[in-house]
Amino acid sequence: MIFHHVSLNCNDLLAIERFYSKHFGFQRARVIDLPDSRQIVFLKGGGVYLELFPAQGERPTSPDTNNEGPLYPGVRNFSFQVDNVDAQLAAMDEEARITFGPLSFDDFIPGWRSAWLADPEGNVFQVTQGFSDQDSPPPPA
Repeated sequence: MIFHHVSLNCNDLLAIERFYSKHFGFQRARVIDLPDSRQIVFLKGGGVYLELFPAQGERPTSPDTNNEGPLYPGVRNFSFQVDNVDAQLAAMDEEARITFGPLSFDDFIPGWRSAWLADPEGNVFQVTQGFSDQDSPPPPA
């Protein structure tokens, strides 16, 4: 099994495409024209895709969110592994809309560091460095 894609509903597909292309190297892989003149755009980067859909309706507001994303059941955020979190944030300049962090998790994994950001439409994502698998994780209880 290989992870394939994450889908985002977007008010401005082009703005979201430009953001993830500029900062994370995604490139347009496919465009699907819909009968109502809208499009679905697939971006590819690092072996995975972002599938961009035109949004229909408004984003619901909920008190069940924090700076890491929604707390209710569903997708909290998604993450990109980078070589250096601070360098990534510096390269993004004013487009690095940090919502939380950067934080170091050296107590768990030496060198693990993350920051949470919002894209141009407020989707929360994470940039992380230094994460590694546990040698022998315990089985589910």
